[in-house]
Amino acid sequence: MKTLILIFILRSLSLLPLALARSLGAFIGKVSWLFSSRMVETTRINLALCFSELNESKRMLLAKASIVNTFQTITECGAAWIWPADKIMDHIFEVEGLELLQRAQAAGKGTMVLAPHLGNWEVFGLYLNTCGCGQSSQLYQAPKSKGLDRIIYSARSRVGAKMVATDTRGVAMLLKALKSGEIVGILPDQVPPETGGDYAPFYGKQVLTMSLVSRLLEKTGARAVVGCAVRVRQGNKAGWKVIFREPDERIYAEHIQQSLIGLNTSVENIVNEFPEQYQWEYKRFKRLPPGVKRPY
Repeated sequence: MKTLILIFILRSLSLLPLALARSLGAFIGKVSWLFSSRMVETTRINLALCFSELNESKRMLLAKASIVNTFQTITECGAAWIWPADKIMDHIFEVEGLELLQRAQAAGKGTMVLAPHLGNWEVFGLYLNTCGCGQSSQLYQAPKSKGLDRIIYSARSRVGAKMVATDTRGVAMLLKALKSGEIVGILPDQVPPETGGDYAPFYGKQVLTMSLVSRLLEKTGARAVVGCAVRVRQGNKAGWKVIFREPDERIYAEHIQQSLIGLNTSVENIVNEFPEQYQWEYKRFKRLPPGVKRPY
């Protein structure tokens, strides 16, 4: 029953103009802020850890903006998952830095596109397969609901992306794709299992960081590009701007610790451009070095 209700909500949201869906998300976000939900508390903790140099009032404004943006990402799911791909592309108003992806692909050793939880990563993943640089393989962890899994899987693969499971076989598929000169898309700021990473600084705090990106770059000689699709407006029309950035050069270091520093710095750099659109509601600091108290 819960799945049926969720599917109904998604299909209903897909009928709304994007600007109206965003307004609905903003309204829900403001209500959530007023009731100081658990999401709000997590956001405030994360921002206190990462932006201690900001005074309390500025951090609260940023926290509120983040909550609003996160709910807008949620209410945009109807469009991102159900709209035809060409309709989504009509709402991408600008693309910046595409030449970085093209240059990386021209090197012929494959490209790892790192897309943090910034803006709308569903839209970014869709764009990645329509920009003329070839199809991508993307890590995919299926939700428990089979009905929801069908919707998400179909949505993410509808323009040719290959969905790859988050297991040993999936990693092997990513390795093969890169060695074939293809694109691999990864969300680099997820908290890995204890065996899947090592500790590295993120906004000055040691956090468990995935080593998959570093290992794949080392084994294949692939290039990395950082990207996102941020919310923008063009007059009265809502849409997105797709952005590509160069990663921190340390990501290519042979020493794993330096490479992880480069990975986290790459995420920080693009997040600092649009901090209000980052998903600070995610418990990024839940796995810390032994003996360090968890903030949540």
